[in-house]
Amino acid sequence: MRAVEIIPFDPVYAKDFYELNIEWLQTYFYVEPFDEEVLSKPDVYIIDKGGYIFFAKQGATILGTVALMPTQTPLVFELTKMAVLTQQRGQKIGQQLLQYCIDFAKENHFKALMLYSATKLENAIYLYRKFGFIEQPLEPNSPYKRSDIKMELKLK
Repeated sequence: MRAVEIIPFDPVYAKDFYELNIEWLQTYFYVEPFDEEVLSKPDVYIIDKGGYIFFAKQGATILGTVALMPTQTPLVFELTKMAVLTQQRGQKIGQQLLQYCIDFAKENHFKALMLYSATKLENAIYLYRKFGFIEQPLEPNSPYKRSDIKMELKLK
């Protein structure tokens, strides 16, 4: 079996970014109009705003994806849009993407990574805690209707 390689965003993979995230949202929640807009134009909503998108790739196959979006707080990025192919879940692809993001954030001197999630996603919450994310108070005007937990990993 070939090793999993983590690669940066390339427009050729925009369709994979869209499809992985739409499938995940449809499986666990629902697709909000804003999701559709952001996922359809990742270069406009993430890359052009100073964010990053990474892909887990094996051979010619994209196995998963994740994004880091700048927040209003300098050097604090939101870990978002993490999704893994259904048939690849349980293969530690999400862990590899998460570790890559943490290493990338440290190398680029980010202060913290934060995320919004849902407590019903027990495996994801377990993973975030395992990597050192700590629960934070969820603001009343949380940007995602489906989120009921906010977590942060301080890097400095």
